[in-house]
Formats: sequence, C-alpha cells, structure tokens
Amino acid sequence: MRYVQDSRCDKLIPDTEVHAALEKLFRAIFLQDLQSQNELLCMLPEATKSTYRHFHAPEHQSKTSSESDVPLEAREILHSTLGFCIARAPSSIDSAGTGVFVSKGHVQKGAVVSMYPGTVYQQYEPIFFQSIRNPFIFRCIDGILIDGNDKGISQYLYRSCSRRDQLGPLKLCDATWLSAFPQNPWAVGQYVNNCSNEREANVCYQEFDVPEYFPIELRQYLPNINYSPDSQGPLRCVVLVALRDIDCGEELFSNYFTIVQ
Repeated sequence: MRYVQDSRCDKLIPDTEVHAALEKLFRAIFLQDLQSQNELLCMLPEATKSTYRHFHAPEHQSKTSSESDVPLEAREILHSTLGFCIARAPSSIDSAGTGVFVSKGHVQKGAVVSMYPGTVYQQYEPIFFQSIRNPFIFRCIDGILIDGNDKGISQYLYRSCSRRDQLGPLKLCDATWLSAFPQNPWAVGQYVNNCSNEREANVCYQEFDVPEYFPIELRQYLPNINYSPDSQGPLRCVVLVALRDIDCGEELFSNYFTIVQ
C-alpha cells in the first residue's frame, strides 16, 4: 500500500511536468505523421498552422525525405524523444499474465513512463455491467473511475464514445490502444502489475486533469474519453511516474492501493 496525507499530496511531480511530457511525445508523434494531418491542419487556427508550416517547407522535406519514407514505430518515437521504450510481455511473476517492461533505454526517476487508458466515468454514471469480471477498473481518489479493459463491452463503449466526439478529421481521443499497435506507446498502463514483497513498486499512479489549453491537434493521442458528452470539467487522465531510475529489461510494478490518511 501507498500512503498520502491528503489527495493534494498524491503527486510525485508537478502537473506542469506531466503536461510538458505529454505534449513533447504527442508532438513528436504528430510531426512524424504530418503528411496525413493536412485535413486536420486546415481546420486549425492560423496561429496553430504556422507552428507546423516550416515542416512542409521544401528545404525541410529534402533533408528528411529519406527518413520519412520509412515512418518510425510509436515505440521508436518514444525512445528518440524521451530515451526509453516500454512494451507488453509475459510478466516475470507467475500467473500474473501480461506485464509491462522497459524494452530499450533507461527511465529516470520522475519521468512519465506510461498512461492508464480507458473510458472515464463520474461517480454517478452507470458502470455495473462493464465492471463484471473486469480487473481493469481504476478508481481515482475522488471516486472517478477509468475502465481500462480493451475487450468486450468496455471496448465497444470506448469506440462508441470516441466516434461520438469526433469532429470530421478532428479526433479528441486515441482508440488505437484497443489494438496491438497503439499510436500512443504509453497507453499500456492497465497491464502494469501490482508490487509484492519480493518486487517493490518502481512506478506510481498520478492523476492529471487535461487543461483546456492543451493543444487541440494533440488530443487525438489521449487514450481517455468521457462516458458522457455532458461531463463537466477537464478530462481525467492517469499517468504512471517512475519512483526511481529503471533500467532496460526491468518490469514495471505499481501500488494498486493508495491510502489517504
């Protein structure tokens, strides 16, 4: 178990650092896929379009043409941007099923390592049927629930909500985490296993409310969506932050229980 004095203490790093990490990775993914983002760019304000205009310049394209012919995988973008990759693999714990490992590079203490994907439910919203035999429901300190199951009715509801909120080419969330090849390589946090007496936690959960000013063109990489279109306030996300330096080959372990004293 993990103990905090109150909910305000349940943050290992400031929200500004979480925001910066998300924006850094998402922008790198966006730029790698820029050639297919033209329709979306046409919808954006002129100030936003100008941010990416120089990437379309002939001199920039000629310098990067050999690289852009073979798009980088999402995990390679993560490695080139933040210095590490993570991947799902059979857990080192017997009977624990799938786990998440650092597959390349090195994670520094305080780095955002992963995200917990899924549909976000307010305390008063229905989740009974989705919760049956579902081990992937994460409960935030304030009672908000995130259903990270990528199968069954949970998968259907997430896809339905993501299509509901899509505005033409503008996607407000990422549904590719439901597949074997998520475009956001962080979106595997629901497979991080619980620590034990033999294996101490090396990451912890941290809640993060996405601010309104988060770049609209980068929201397509957020692996969360509100169950209700009428939800008030910012979108709730949960990231996993490194409690210590983590080396290549190590499995990620978290604390499933946080006690607010």
